Amino acid sequence: MSGTTDSSRDVGLPVTASRGVPGGRPPEPAPRSEAPRTPSPTAPSRAGRNLAWLAAAGIISSVLIMIAASVIRNSWEIPRLILPATGPPWGFSPHVPLTVVTTALWAAALAGGGGVIAGLAALRRGALLPVRLLLAVAVAAVAAFTVLPPAGSTDAIDYAVYGRIAVLHHSPYVMTPNQLRRTGDPVGRAAPIIWGRHVTVYGPLATAEQYVSAELGGTSAARIIFWLKLWNAIAFGAVALALDRMLRSSPARRIRAHLLWTANPLLLWGLIATGHLDVVAAAAGLFGLLVLRQRAPDGDPVGSAAAKPTALQGLAAGLLVGIAADIKISFLLFAVGIVWACRKSAAAWLSAAAGGAIVLVPTYLWSGPPAARALLDKSAKISVDSFYQIFVGSHGHTIPYQLAVAGLLCVAVAVLMLLRLPDGAPALPAVQPALAVTLAWLFIWPYQLPWYDSMAVGLIALYPASRLDWLVLARLIAPTFALMPGNAGLPPQHLLALITNDSLFWWAPVVLLAAAVALVWLGVTGAWKMDPPLLSRTAEVPQPA
Repeated sequence: MSGTTDSSRDVGLPVTASRGVPGGRPPEPAPRSEAPRTPSPTAPSRAGRNLAWLAAAGIISSVLIMIAASVIRNSWEIPRLILPATGPPWGFSPHVPLTVVTTALWAAALAGGGGVIAGLAALRRGALLPVRLLLAVAVAAVAAFTVLPPAGSTDAIDYAVYGRIAVLHHSPYVMTPNQLRRTGDPVGRAAPIIWGRHVTVYGPLATAEQYVSAELGGTSAARIIFWLKLWNAIAFGAVALALDRMLRSSPARRIRAHLLWTANPLLLWGLIATGHLDVVAAAAGLFGLLVLRQRAPDGDPVGSAAAKPTALQGLAAGLLVGIAADIKISFLLFAVGIVWACRKSAAAWLSAAAGGAIVLVPTYLWSGPPAARALLDKSAKISVDSFYQIFVGSHGHTIPYQLAVAGLLCVAVAVLMLLRLPDGAPALPAVQPALAVTLAWLFIWPYQLPWYDSMAVGLIALYPASRLDWLVLARLIAPTFALMPGNAGLPPQHLLALITNDSLFWWAPVVLLAAAVALVWLGVTGAWKMDPPLLSRTAEVPQPA
């Protein structure tokens, strides 16, 4: 991937990548009477071309299956969602056996994850997938998922209920979905049972977003979810656009970013199809880190004499990361990146702290102590596919002193990552420390779900290719497979039910444990195999004079 500086051509699947000049010395200028010389392209290997075709086939087939499953959501997932007479969202309810949907979605998870892996492997062999193809698949998928009912998770229905509670002038930090259901409210009747006894565990700005959506959606839970999905789609597209613009001068890195984020079927399913709000927080947090970019004087390498961040940059970064944390408190980890990037400027550091406080303090004061208590609601829980299950032998049990053990492990791995994770984006000084602590939390904390990884994928997309890519994809594929098809159940003795049980409590936890061990091994040995870092905030490589 390194050294691929040819401009992107979108006709045909594999696009040839040209090699840079060995040693980095500019070529002699051509005489005026001669045509300018261009480097001779090196054709991608046959294996690279085949991998590119496999990547395209896997990604497209995966997205099509996911769209089809979303269209018929009411035929297989519970609770059944009453759709408005005139959409959006739109859907159909034909009779499709749950076994067919489950098998198809498992195939989609494997094909989607395998497609992304094949695309990254093709890049290594000089074959570039067309950017236009990736963008077209992503735009079509996001548009379709936005106007279809949520599938694969009932969390979006809970969001609609929380918004409805707020519209009715109650606090979702005090009133539960079950309490709203007992009032006979039409949105309350749609509330899933699984979280019916729990108040919201999200931040005040998440509640504000849900309130606005509930105002727009009225008494239809499905219509409220459409508005929630629309905000998600805008946030997802904003990140994709930012990555495209920042990496536009390096075709291979641009395509890699779109493979990891924009056209990644696993993210499209976990964030857009299901309607999880993590994508809005991920977008705000990422943009907060990008604000603190370095600008070196012309001719100097980044980091040598870069200007200190200004107070205005610090304020903007604090505001954006504060917004992310006010949606989901785990994004407060991004503040570590801000602290590091502003370490040489007291004005920028204080402005960033003020920006975060401007967002977080008033909203939590307005929401009251119940909102603060909600932050701890999941702290003693363990997610269904967590690798900690391996050590306790049964779902629902926690390990002894779970909070202390997980906290100490997280801190230890975070320190290791801060010290040993290479800086793959020196022009963006907040990215490396934010990614380091985020990886530690995602890989080690006992309550994790695959869509949480959107927190790190956007940052990794800015990084050069490395072995870290494979660990993140493994974490996405295994839990996504295990959690499919979502809130739908087969008879306990059914073969597919047994496969689901084994994948939830054994296969996925083993993969997640192996990924955590591999992350520590990479940190200790330094065997990242990382491509050269980005040289400027737009990922430009040195050009001949």
